[in-house]
Amino acid sequence: MVFKKIGFIGIGVMGQSMASHLMKAGYEVIVYNRTKEKAMSIIEEGAKWKDSVAEVAEAAEVIITIVGYPHDVQEVYLGEAGLLNNAKPGTYFIDMTTSKPSLAQQIFEEAKKRKMFALDAPVSGGDIGAKEARLAIMVGGEEEVFTELLPIFEKIGKNIILQGGPGAGQYTKMCNQMAIATGMIGICEALAYAKKAGLSPEKVLQTIETGAAGSWSLSNLAPKIIAGNFEPGFYVKHFIKDMTIALESAEEMGLLTPGLKLAKELYEKLAELGEENSGTHALYKLYR
Repeated sequence: MVFKKIGFIGIGVMGQSMASHLMKAGYEVIVYNRTKEKAMSIIEEGAKWKDSVAEVAEAAEVIITIVGYPHDVQEVYLGEAGLLNNAKPGTYFIDMTTSKPSLAQQIFEEAKKRKMFALDAPVSGGDIGAKEARLAIMVGGEEEVFTELLPIFEKIGKNIILQGGPGAGQYTKMCNQMAIATGMIGICEALAYAKKAGLSPEKVLQTIETGAAGSWSLSNLAPKIIAGNFEPGFYVKHFIKDMTIALESAEEMGLLTPGLKLAKELYEKLAELGEENSGTHALYKLYR
């Protein structure tokens, strides 16, 4: 199937770049954002603005959502003025928000009742991955639907894997966030230790990022820490949300996650200091 009209709801740090890539690929992109001012740049590029979620639902064949919190996802999809109550049968939905696996499964079932199709497809790679169209996309849902939408995913990401049925994308994203959470503690402690020891953080980074300690976070966020740049590629407040979902999910499974629990406590302390809108690498400020 060849799609022409893509709805995009949530023009934030990452959504802006993702929608732009889709337009450059030749799709007609129809956008809605809670704050229109934040969408003005993409509108000036040629995106068509709609005044509500319902209007996007009526106009698009495929609708991508990347909003803030699970309650936002619930409102956008399941609310009276939401997508499922206003879209046409045959519409495809891709929720790229990091949200609850159980909510992804609920949206899938409600869409199916209406002869619509839904995938949960959270992403990783931050603002840099979004700008360079090389996001990791972890997908949950039916294989046939995934195959239909793969050409769209390929315009915004590089590592695109169907992880399983509905909710599997969200479960995979929780694995991703767990690894990042404890990894960021290690990065911040290593840089703080290097400074205390009188070393050059730049030289230390040059050495350790090519060895066993290497990671995306180390190569992309440690330089920002060293430069004192704590602008968000991903907000502290949203990371706390993700860790909360992961902890709740782990508890439901009966799995102990002490590293994740510690990371969440540290990030909550950071938010209390007024850093909730900083990037996740601002955790370093607790050590400074």
